[in-house]
Amino acid sequence: MKFRPLHDRVLIRRVEQEEKTAGGIIIPDTAKEKPQEGEVVAVGSGTREEGKLVPLDVKPGDRVLFGKWSGSEVKIDGEELLIMKESDILGVVG
Repeated sequence: MKFRPLHDRVLIRRVEQEEKTAGGIIIPDTAKEKPQEGEVVAVGSGTREEGKLVPLDVKPGDRVLFGKWSGSEVKIDGEELLIMKESDILGVVG
């Protein structure tokens, strides 16, 4: 994939949820919510503060949590991904 986000933006691939609950109930596709967890695919160069470049805290490969309505959905090379600002990321998992 030849895509690089600009400035403080991050490209994220959603991580799929389990298809069963802890009790063993299978969740149909129509009842599933879109996951709020994903893997960072690419990051921008960072933001400029007082003339200095401040790099982002996340890096490709990090698993992150983000808000339910965060980011913009895009399709790159046939894959559905999210682009969002680093500030929309709630935290890094693990």
